Amino acid sequence: MSARQEPITGTAAGVPFTALPPAGEAETPAPLVVTWHMLDAPRTNAAFAAALPMHAVPAWRIHLGMPLSGARMPEGGLAAAAAVIREDAMLSFVDAFVRQATGEFPAALAELRERFPLDDGPIGLAGGSLGGAVVLRHLVENRFPVRAAALVNPAVRARSVVGLVEAMTGPYSWTPEANAAADLLDFVALAGELAARTPQVPLLLVSGEEDHPSLRTDAAELVDALRERYTRPEDVRLTTVPGLAHPLADEPGLEPAPQLPVATVVDEEITRWFAGHLTRP
Repeated sequence: MSARQEPITGTAAGVPFTALPPAGEAETPAPLVVTWHMLDAPRTNAAFAAALPMHAVPAWRIHLGMPLSGARMPEGGLAAAAAVIREDAMLSFVDAFVRQATGEFPAALAELRERFPLDDGPIGLAGGSLGGAVVLRHLVENRFPVRAAALVNPAVRARSVVGLVEAMTGPYSWTPEANAAADLLDFVALAGELAARTPQVPLLLVSGEEDHPSLRTDAAELVDALRERYTRPEDVRLTTVPGLAHPLADEPGLEPAPQLPVATVVDEEITRWFAGHLTRP
């Protein structure tokens, strides 16, 4: 990694970030790709930046921290964060995390644009696991232009995520409020809204061959639903990575670590996707 690609760390509107500059002139405005990490390893913005640095993408890659993660980890660390998940898997965990990460982004983006030499064009979005739900929620809300997006082992349906939590905590008691929140995070059901954007956003889904079966099924169903609705079905792609389970890094996944071979494959897939679409007129 060249000196100009050393990570820059800080906060923007209270959101921790790890920024990787593009190669080339440091002061020349460049496109922006923003990511949200998963809550499995790598579970911080710094660790996610090390796992998926996308060095060959001609853009700033700014990795944002998720709520209750990394620098915002509650006192008690991972155990305290796990207690939040057990409190209410849908409302305290999935819905709360996605709503906060989505809601705090506009102010963070405005501050990042003031701090870094970013061009004023559409941005790229990427997310892993629950971070993928943040990306999809942004695409549904359609509050800013997006050039392309990429998801890794994404949380396409909130109910599937709750199902995974249930395997550890026991049956979840669904309430009308929880069901309403889950409906807003069922992106197969919301495929029509995702496809209604103008222009339609090219979307890459990277699915680990050994990821949770429910998440793999959801990813495939989302791709099918979008391809039926996209003017260019080839703008929605599903790539399966052999040997990849849900995490992209070894535990505990809190600090930057050498890139695992499976993460290298994912990084290459996402790099090709963004390098191709960020430079498209």
